[in-house]
Amino acid sequence: MTYAHSANALGVRHTLEAHLEGVAELTASFAEALGASELGYYLGRWHDLGKASKAFQQYLLDSEAGRRPRRGPDHKAAGALLAQGTLGPLAMVLQGHHGGLTSIADYEAWLAERQRAAEETLQATKQSGLCVTPASMPALPAAMQGSDYLSGEFFVRMLFSALVDADYLDTARHFNPAQLDQLPDTPSLEELWHRYLQAQEGLSGKGEGIVNRVRHEVYQCCIAAAAGPTGLYRLAVPTGGGKTRSALGFALAHALRHNLRRIVVAVPFLSITDQTAQVYRSILETDDRPVVLEHHSATNLEEIEADTGDWARLAAENWDAPVIITTTVQLLESLFAAGPQRARKIHRLAQSVIILDEVQALPVHLLEPILDVLRRLAKEYGTTVVLSTATQPAFDLIPGFADATMVDMVPNAREHYAALKRVRYEMAGDRTWEEIADEMAEQHQAMAIVNTKSDAMTLLDALNARGEHAMHLSTQLCGAHRKAVLIELKDRLSSGERCLLVTTQVVEAGVDIDFPVVFRAMAPLDSIIQAAGRCNRENRRAEGRVVVFEPVDGHTPPGFYKMATGSARATLAQGVDLDTLEGTRGYYEKLYQYADTDSQRIQPDRRALDFARVDEKFHIIDSATVPVVITNYDDNKEAEEILDQLERRSAESRKLLRRLQPYIVGVYARALEEFRQKGLVTEVMEGVYRWFGQYDPIRGLVAKFGSAEESVY
Repeated sequence: MTYAHSANALGVRHTLEAHLEGVAELTASFAEALGASELGYYLGRWHDLGKASKAFQQYLLDSEAGRRPRRGPDHKAAGALLAQGTLGPLAMVLQGHHGGLTSIADYEAWLAERQRAAEETLQATKQSGLCVTPASMPALPAAMQGSDYLSGEFFVRMLFSALVDADYLDTARHFNPAQLDQLPDTPSLEELWHRYLQAQEGLSGKGEGIVNRVRHEVYQCCIAAAAGPTGLYRLAVPTGGGKTRSALGFALAHALRHNLRRIVVAVPFLSITDQTAQVYRSILETDDRPVVLEHHSATNLEEIEADTGDWARLAAENWDAPVIITTTVQLLESLFAAGPQRARKIHRLAQSVIILDEVQALPVHLLEPILDVLRRLAKEYGTTVVLSTATQPAFDLIPGFADATMVDMVPNAREHYAALKRVRYEMAGDRTWEEIADEMAEQHQAMAIVNTKSDAMTLLDALNARGEHAMHLSTQLCGAHRKAVLIELKDRLSSGERCLLVTTQVVEAGVDIDFPVVFRAMAPLDSIIQAAGRCNRENRRAEGRVVVFEPVDGHTPPGFYKMATGSARATLAQGVDLDTLEGTRGYYEKLYQYADTDSQRIQPDRRALDFARVDEKFHIIDSATVPVVITNYDDNKEAEEILDQLERRSAESRKLLRRLQPYIVGVYARALEEFRQKGLVTEVMEGVYRWFGQYDPIRGLVAKFGSAEESVY
């Protein structure tokens, strides 16, 4: 007997035949949505053929006896060699199903080194009947045959994802069958649609006032649009127009009409994921069955598992859930990932609905590859992609997206923008921080949004000098601290208490707060408009004030942010109306004319099938910061206890690191050495540091890190 895996807790070994067939059937079922079920089956049958070698079988016996070497013998080359002759680059998925996709050049060199041993193993598997081949190989899909190399590259990614997910699941079923068998059922999308309709009753159109009328019209437009074909949709809704709920209604109705499989909502900031998940759970989770999976870097799966058992943790690994709330970072970096763990989920995006919220926040330097992949999902994989925001960028100007067909979900959006005009923009010109502090001090409730954390500290100093105790929000606060500040902030605003807030643009997209007066330092135009969305949000006043000023001693982050701020300055000088869609069109035209929308040269690397290099270069957020754990916030001992466990290695590091997320502040890597020399940080484990410096209850981590121009957010 030949085995794939060592004995499980019941003492039963996993036969190689059972594993190959199990993975083949799962891969075939996953690849059906890719139009490649038969290809998926054979890749599954071949992925572990190398385990039939005598060397690998001895390795399994040694492992069971406690003599496991650090690395086992190769078990992937035999299957890759078999696939190479007929499937070409698709054979890369067999090489990468454990260690990740590499490049076509590295793959070919890897296979050449192992060819002789692989041929011997293949011969043995043919004699034993383990090697199953069709009389004639299924035809390669169109994506792999034409001259569109990007289409072929993305197909390799999707099939790789399907195989990896199948392999993980079949292996997990061997080692822990009870865990998978006991997972709770989730409601069907049809049932969720009925729950949504029930929640909408008594809401849309029932209240008086212009805001409720617009929200009801937006809702009706979204439900009507759901009858359209799968593809690319644009949802332009002014702030306060009920975009979050209406988009969910579209997604559910559209998925039901076209038999789509799930809904994925991606938002740019962690602060919005929690807010969106709460809204969706209140609508969809009306019994004990889980529906909404929240998956991002700060998800506390231990807390969620208390309610859902293993469901949240297992579903997060492959997005096997009806509704997923995630971050733009998690979604997009998974689509460009080479490693199996992150790429495992992306095949589940086929024949699904993706709502990309606040799309104006997509990084311009990566727009070309991002929009290309989104377009391919819609065109080649039956996915519907909704681009949603109050400030629609001119994506039709981006190479490769200009001829994409986009359906406007709300045809009369211009009327809604005019109806929900709730603020007056005031161009205040040059202002010192002292002058802004004076103007804020005259207000009962006011917020100032500045471009850098150093500017936020300067304005706080100016307010303190006037005896004003302002609140503060930026990434200088750890996540748990920011969450607590937001709760207090909303309480103060709703109860009419005095409230002054100094913040960075971390509050601009989707954070549900409402000030009568907002001061905004000159910034990119979409940032200014998003800031206005936090002013008179609920239309409780005749008119809110948005004061745009040029900080005399202020700082502007370098690169694209600085260029976009210059374009905004020029656009505003022309007196454009920011409450219209047309008002921002010229800004984006000018911006995209000079911006490099593929500055990392991702597309050429994709055409060259260099998956590893794409993975290395595709980062939504510049990873120039290092995580520092705050243990002295609010007398909370949890972070201290987790760090102690990490230092003792007394529990699984990955789970502990996830639990640390609410207590982390990112500091610039180049400042780290200075902090170490001053005794402000110590390394707990590789890449994770404990903060021993000051942590202020208002300002957060108190230290200068990075240049003033770079410390945005």
